[in-house]
Amino acid sequence: MNMLLEQFKTIFDRPEKVKKLRNLILQLAVRGKLVEQDENDEPASVLLERIKEEKDKLIKEGKIKKSKPLPEISEDEKPYELPEGWEWVRLGCIYNIVRGSSPRPKGDPKYFTNERTKYHWVTIKDITNSCVNERLVSTIEYLTYEGSLKSRLVEHDEIIIAVSGSVGKSAIMGISGYIYDGLAALKHIINNKVLRDYIYIYLKCWKDNINNMSEGTSFPNINTDKLNRLLISLPPLNEQKRIVEKVDSLMAFCDELEKELQRKVKYSSLSLKSVFNSIDSCSSLEELEETLRFIIDNFKELTLGDDGVKELKNAIFELAVQGRLVPQNSKDEPASVLLEKIKEEKEKLIREGKIKKEKALPEISEDEKPYELPSGWEWVRIGEYCLINPRNSIDDNELVSFVPMKLIENGFNNKHTSETRLWREIKNGFTHFAENDVVVAKITPCFENRKSAIMKNLVNNIGAGTTELYVIRSIKNLILPEYILCICKTEEFIKGGIETYTGTAGQQRVKKDYITRFVIGVPPLNEQNRIVQKVDSLMTLCDELENKIEKSKKYSEKLMEALLKNEFM
Repeated sequence: MNMLLEQFKTIFDRPEKVKKLRNLILQLAVRGKLVEQDENDEPASVLLERIKEEKDKLIKEGKIKKSKPLPEISEDEKPYELPEGWEWVRLGCIYNIVRGSSPRPKGDPKYFTNERTKYHWVTIKDITNSCVNERLVSTIEYLTYEGSLKSRLVEHDEIIIAVSGSVGKSAIMGISGYIYDGLAALKHIINNKVLRDYIYIYLKCWKDNINNMSEGTSFPNINTDKLNRLLISLPPLNEQKRIVEKVDSLMAFCDELEKELQRKVKYSSLSLKSVFNSIDSCSSLEELEETLRFIIDNFKELTLGDDGVKELKNAIFELAVQGRLVPQNSKDEPASVLLEKIKEEKEKLIREGKIKKEKALPEISEDEKPYELPSGWEWVRIGEYCLINPRNSIDDNELVSFVPMKLIENGFNNKHTSETRLWREIKNGFTHFAENDVVVAKITPCFENRKSAIMKNLVNNIGAGTTELYVIRSIKNLILPEYILCICKTEEFIKGGIETYTGTAGQQRVKKDYITRFVIGVPPLNEQNRIVQKVDSLMTLCDELENKIEKSKKYSEKLMEALLKNEFM
């Protein structure tokens, strides 16, 4: 345990790690490595002899049935070496294991009632929902007297365990009740609280192994024969008492640790949000630059949440498209001149018959402008100054690129790969695009996962791909594709698109009108270049930060693995 204590803060830096700590405690407990052995303790063999004598007596008195002998424990079955005074034993040797019984038909009012009776009806739902401190204290349903006659009574303080569905899940009865046929009970042979609590610890420790012993894929099931044969490492009774007390105190510590780490995540997240909020109050680019640098340099201290880097990237994109990421330059040719050039080029393409004239889009109202633009910028609708879903024309025998959805990466990065096909194979039934076109997934969950990218390195500069894409083509690249992609990555764009979803669950899509009518702020071309360069440099920093966080997680995992090997190998 010394290594655990030395590296504690590094290993247990997140709430989910506490689950592994709990499992480690249980593993140490049942292997005799959690508390010291005492040579004065009465060995487990004496306890087993007493249980055997009591079992024979109960059989003789007709209180329990004689079961067929359990197989001897072979050396190959023993998974680890036990301390002095411990014994390997099968569960069926120390408990009388019985399966529950369910009155039929299910729901018959003759047997079942929602009114409170003294006949508690215990199912797996109650283990999940009605346990306090590992004790089952209530049930959702009840049996009638007639129903109780067709079920199995389990007494207060006995252990129950799931043998179908959530196989291995267990609880200690805090009430008396009747168990359904998806549960089994460990009926006392000798009623000893210490023995019961130790066996309960053992079952929790080996829950996954018990589950793996089950059969059936759609509804796992384990018979009582397998439970009877389950191998138990049994310590002397006095050591069991020390183990139970130690486990209880360590689990209470885990509860507090988990709460503390959850608080740390919560308040660290709030701290990060307050820093992000401070971005809005930055009065200069120098102050903004300083704030962003502070966030990046102190990111680990600010947040433990998995969405922290995502929030940071989103903040960068939001700043970029609002004109708050780079300085404006009064010498830049204003966006109004740029838009005039695009308009002229678009009219030329219409005259040449290369594109069709479309219905004019509505004027942009003041309510549609979400923030004030810097000097030299202009509000436009994407469809007014870009082409949406243009078609390609190329010889059928030309090689081109093919991009299915799986080859477009999720997230804030601009990454995709492609396959090579003949144009005639993919020109029909697929979405067309060309070099430097921006593609945006239109179907859930790809849209909200930010599957969008600029098509680059296409074979013969032409490609086609999944039909679940919208394509945005900049006219003569006067609105940079990289700037358009920045817009498509923002939270505002994603949230707005989700609000337009149509279709059934799992097959919902963003409307084309949403893309065409989406209102964006267009900066001067020179400023677009500065924005894109700045975003790229900040995304590189964010990626480096993400890699550091991932390495830190992996290092923590390796420490945990080393700890486990140190304790168990």
